[in-house]
Amino acid sequence: MSRRLALAATLLIGVPASAQTARPVLDYASAAKIRDTCLGYARAHNIKVAMVVLENHGMTVTLAHMDGVSMGVGEIALWKATSAAKYGRATADTAALNPPANMPSAATIMGGVPIYSADGVLLGGVGTSGGKPADDAACGTAGIEAAGLKAAKPDPAPARAQ
Repeated sequence: MSRRLALAATLLIGVPASAQTARPVLDYASAAKIRDTCLGYARAHNIKVAMVVLENHGMTVTLAHMDGVSMGVGEIALWKATSAAKYGRATADTAALNPPANMPSAATIMGGVPIYSADGVLLGGVGTSGGKPADDAACGTAGIEAAGLKAAKPDPAPARAQ
């Protein structure tokens, strides 16, 4: 019996274990950079916002609200972040699609921005609310860019002619 066990162990050593393919994720340091840059943008533009950064499975990585911002503004920021993370598009683009009223978590107010890696992997979304819609979107975009990430899926490299 021990010979069979030894033979089986020997065979298993030579067989490579399959591993899951590594995939980029949104880490806390990047999310915090997005948050802090967005809050700096809001202060510089004299607006008060709430903002939420989600990873691509909808889990909150970080959030913040400025003094004087209502609970409703925070809920709208979460709605926008959820839409951007779930659908991989800015909420302004979602609005242009004219989604049905029952489309789950589809925000149609500007201020939700997807977060992509440099090579086009969807990492999550940021939602900002409290300012004018264009300021909300600019706030999130400024944070994403400051973290060295992309606010839209990068275009694939054009094919080279042979």
